[in-house]
Amino acid sequence: MKKMIGVLAVTLLLPAIAMSMEIYKKDNISLSAGWWGQAWYQFVSDMDTDDDGAVDDNANDFLVRRSYFYLEGIVTPALSFFVHLAGDKLGMDEITNNSGDGLGSGIALRDGWINYKLAGDDVMVQVGRMYIPFTRNYGTTSTKSLLTVDLDWGQGGLRSSIFYPSTVGRDDAITLWGNILKDKLQYRLMVGDGEESDAKNPDDNVRFAGRLSLNLFDPETNWFNAGTYLGSKHILAFGAGFDFEQDMVIGAKEDDYAAWTIDLHFDHPLANGDNLTLSVSYIDISHNANAISWTNFSAGDDGNLISASAGYYFGHPFGPGNLQPCAHVQNISSDEKGDDDTFIYGFGINYYLKGAGNKITLDLTFIDQEEEITDTLLQDNTILTLQFAAGF
Repeated sequence: MKKMIGVLAVTLLLPAIAMSMEIYKKDNISLSAGWWGQAWYQFVSDMDTDDDGAVDDNANDFLVRRSYFYLEGIVTPALSFFVHLAGDKLGMDEITNNSGDGLGSGIALRDGWINYKLAGDDVMVQVGRMYIPFTRNYGTTSTKSLLTVDLDWGQGGLRSSIFYPSTVGRDDAITLWGNILKDKLQYRLMVGDGEESDAKNPDDNVRFAGRLSLNLFDPETNWFNAGTYLGSKHILAFGAGFDFEQDMVIGAKEDDYAAWTIDLHFDHPLANGDNLTLSVSYIDISHNANAISWTNFSAGDDGNLISASAGYYFGHPFGPGNLQPCAHVQNISSDEKGDDDTFIYGFGINYYLKGAGNKITLDLTFIDQEEEITDTLLQDNTILTLQFAAGF
């Protein structure tokens, strides 16, 4: 009960703090601030450890999934900056608190960069902490506008971990990026810190990551894209990305970590304001940097992740908002574990009150293990999530 009261207090207080920030504009100089957050209730089957050490008790969890305070400004037409101060999974059961990353307790710098336009939007250089330009799901898509209730499993969604080297999905880096060919092609090339652990990265090797995205219809020119455009854009985007770090020591084996991905995103406005959204992706991984929680995909393994999602947005209001049912499916496979795949699928519905960021979501996700292991998290699970998201 105390934790629930604390979660509600944080949810109520942070908007008030953000609303007290002044917005400034003079000539070409501007400064803006805002807040956005998500409060969750989750039911998770067979998650808690009972008195005998067996993992078979259900969990009922109230938490603040995300709480983002942002500050952005334009110093000159060519020079701008962006800052995200974030708390993540505040009050989540079973989490290892890491206030330095804003996980479980505390507030931390999640994103923070300076961007300089060398040649308009064609050539820009960005320096600081930022998304790793690799996958679309957690490389370009804003978590404020996801189609599904959360990111894909294996990239930090729901109760999962992130498979690649990262600080909560980010890296401290320099990125060259821009939009060319009449803004139809966006490119990003990053050189970053990568794995910071001396044990895993004894030679302090840098990370190289990059991404290309080709849009055949409306362009996507911003740093953050949307997971669903709710009828505002017509998108057919083909993407590809890579991530690489040399001589990673994982377990007893030293090898290069490498991953590549291809993906497709489709947003199609229809009559009466309706909209269809489809996304598919394939990720191939060699010498995996981190184990994927609740699966047989261990650190150091090779394997792949396949995912797909779809949603249909109804443009005609239902009460004060708009409905969008959606579905998602993933298969997570480790080459070393043979046929012991993890199959994750679910169904949800979004109820939008104002734009993509202000909504209520109900999602039911099933985790289906090809081979269950008793008294561990490698067994079939069910996760029910009720989300309230709001901000400006």
